[in-house]
Amino acid sequence: MADGRHAVSLISPLAATGRADEVVQRVSQAIQLGLFTDGEQLPPETDFAAQLGVSAMTLREALAILRQQGLVETRRGRTGGTFVRRPTTPQVSQLRERLSAMTTSALRDLTDEQFAVSGAAAKLAAARASTVSVRRLLTLVDQLSGAATLASRIRADSRFHIEVAIASQSERLTMLEVALQTKLAEFRWLPSEADTSPPELLDQATAASEHAAIAAAIAAENGDEARGLAERHVERNLRRLTALRLGLPAEL
Repeated sequence: MADGRHAVSLISPLAATGRADEVVQRVSQAIQLGLFTDGEQLPPETDFAAQLGVSAMTLREALAILRQQGLVETRRGRTGGTFVRRPTTPQVSQLRERLSAMTTSALRDLTDEQFAVSGAAAKLAAARASTVSVRRLLTLVDQLSGAATLASRIRADSRFHIEVAIASQSERLTMLEVALQTKLAEFRWLPSEADTSPPELLDQATAASEHAAIAAAIAAENGDEARGLAERHVERNLRRLTALRLGLPAEL
């Protein structure tokens, strides 16, 4: 990440009774979003378990599942450890299953929360962002514009929103934004089954343009403009997510 912190610090701890499948979901989503880079070494198990707020046994069980899924690999020897293996593309069928299990009310509740978090983060970023943070935001805009795959679009999109939160210099807003991105980011780029999404809904060029406008307002230190742009961006995403969900059966 731009501030040099290990990606694990951006994953909020689970409850003390966190289960292995919850760890799997949290870590796998972080990998998909690009919070971990391909080939990155995870912390030692004892440290990783403490950071996630789970027992070492729970973490080992989760890592075994992640290895079976091909998302991490364990190497032995002096330079050994557990390393990330980020897939080149997300499983669209699995994403559709997850989305179909959600109600439109649940989607609205999540985006209502993101409306508040993203808007506040953008306004604070306009007052607090460093030159490095602004440069990073502009780089992520370019990455989204040129993203050629579904996975790269998801990563560039989610990293932009997380970077806005980091630029706000609010640890709480950053953690909330990361949590929201792990729940929503993959869905935003899910193609409709017929690949005929209405043109007024989110597309790559539109998303990149909206990101660029948010970044420009932050760079200009215009907090009210940055907040308004971020909130309208979230509202547009909600329309797309709702349309996608209504196009799926209740259970796949």
